[in-house]
Amino acid sequence: MPDARILVVDDEKSMREFLAIMLKKEGYDVIVADGGDSAIDVLRREQVDLVVTDVRMPTTDGLSVLKAAKDLSPNTAVLVITAFASTETAVEAMKLGAYDYITKPFKLDEIKLIVANALERKRLRDENLYLKRQLETQRRFESIIGKSPNLLEVLDTVRKIAESHSTVMITGESGTGKELIAQAIHQQSNRRDKPFISVNCGAIPETLIESEFFGHVKGAFTGAVANKVGLFSAADAGTLFLDEITEVPQTLQVKLLRAIQEREIRRVGEAKDIKVDVRLIAASNRDLEQAVQEGNLREDLFYRLNVIPIHLPALRERREDIPLLVDHFIHKFSSELDKEVRRVSPEAMSLLEQHQWQGNIRELENVIERAIVLGSGELLGVEALPENVRRPRVVRDVEPDFPDDGLDLEATLDRIEQQYLRLALDRTGGVQTRAAELLHMTFRQFRYKVQKHGLGRRGDRLD
Repeated sequence: MPDARILVVDDEKSMREFLAIMLKKEGYDVIVADGGDSAIDVLRREQVDLVVTDVRMPTTDGLSVLKAAKDLSPNTAVLVITAFASTETAVEAMKLGAYDYITKPFKLDEIKLIVANALERKRLRDENLYLKRQLETQRRFESIIGKSPNLLEVLDTVRKIAESHSTVMITGESGTGKELIAQAIHQQSNRRDKPFISVNCGAIPETLIESEFFGHVKGAFTGAVANKVGLFSAADAGTLFLDEITEVPQTLQVKLLRAIQEREIRRVGEAKDIKVDVRLIAASNRDLEQAVQEGNLREDLFYRLNVIPIHLPALRERREDIPLLVDHFIHKFSSELDKEVRRVSPEAMSLLEQHQWQGNIRELENVIERAIVLGSGELLGVEALPENVRRPRVVRDVEPDFPDDGLDLEATLDRIEQQYLRLALDRTGGVQTRAAELLHMTFRQFRYKVQKHGLGRRGDRLD
C-alpha cells in the first residue's frame, strides 16, 4: 500500500530515525513522534494508516498510544515493538486491538512484511466498509425513482445534511414525494434505528392538535381519561415529519417554536417541562413567504424551520424520470394485482411523457394502477389510459357571459366553487384528502368549503 501514512513513535532517536528511513525507502509517507504524548497529538490532528510504536517510553507508554489510536481512529492499524517481551504485555496489546507484536532486535525483512500485511488488511477493511456504506445508501434511496439532474441534486443535498441535527423545510407541489425525501434524510442519519413519525397537520382537528403534538395528562380536559404520549415524545431520539406545516394554528406555533429552540415540551395539564431530542422536518405545498405575509405562518417559526430548504421539482419538470416511474409502478401493481403486464406501448408512453401531471407522481401512480386493473395482456396500450391522458383538453380563454343587468358575483363564484368541489369528490370516490389535493387546497380549507356548501356525504372518507 504505497503512499500510506505511517506514524513512528519511539523515544530513542536512533531507532526512530532508522525506522523512518527504512519505511520511506519502501514508498511510505512517514511522520515521527519522540514519545507517547506527541504521538497522541499527531493522532488528534492527522489521519494515519499505521502506527508503529515502542512500548516502554517515559510519561506515556506504547499501550496508551494504542488505546488513543483506537479511540480516535478505530480503523488505524497499530504495530507494537519492544525490547522487553513478555506474555502479559503481548496479550494486553492484542486485546487492545494491536495488529501484531514483535520484539527487538528484529529482521528488516520481517518488519517490512508485517507492515505491508497490516496495511493490506486495513485497505481491505476500508474497502469493505465503503462498499457496505454504498449498499446502505442505495437501499435508503430505493423508493426514490429518477435520474434527472434536479432530482439528483436533491438527493445530493440529502446526503450532505443527513448527519446534522438542523431542521429541514421541504417544499413542492402535492404528490412530488416530500415524505419520501423526509424518510431518506432519516434513513441516512444516525437516527435511522429510532422512530420516524409522520403527521399531516391539516388532518388534525384544531381543538386536539396541541394534545397530539405534546401529549396530555389524565383529566387535563373533558375526554382525557388517560395520559397520552404526544408526537414529540414518541419521536424522541428520532425524526418527526410535519406535513402541511402552515395548517398549524397560530396559537400552537408559539409553542412549536419553543419546542424547537429549547428542545423541551410541556404536556397539556402538566406543570413541568420534558426534554426531547427530535430532528424536525417540515413540509408544505404552499408558497411559504406568502403564507408568512398572509399571517398563516409566524415569521420566526418560518426562519427556525427553514434552516435547510429543499424544493422538490414537479413531475413535468423532470419528464426524463417518467419512463422509470412507469416501469416501477408496472412492476409494483402487476405483482400486487397478480397481473402479467410487462410494459407500455411506445404510443402510450409518449402520451404519458407529454401529460402535465398536475397531481405529480401520485397522479401517475393512480393512472398506472387503474390501467393495470382494467387492462389485460402483457402490454398496456393507449386504450388503457384514462380519457384526460389520451385526449388532453386544450384550455382556451373564453369570454365570460355578462348579463346586461349585471350579476351577483359572490353567488356566481359560490356556485362555481360548489360545482368543482362536487366534481373532485366524484373523481376520488368521496375521498376528501385526495379531492383536496386535486383542487390544490389544504385538507382544512377543503373541509371548511365542503361544510359551507353542505356537500359532505355519509360515504365520504378521509383517505
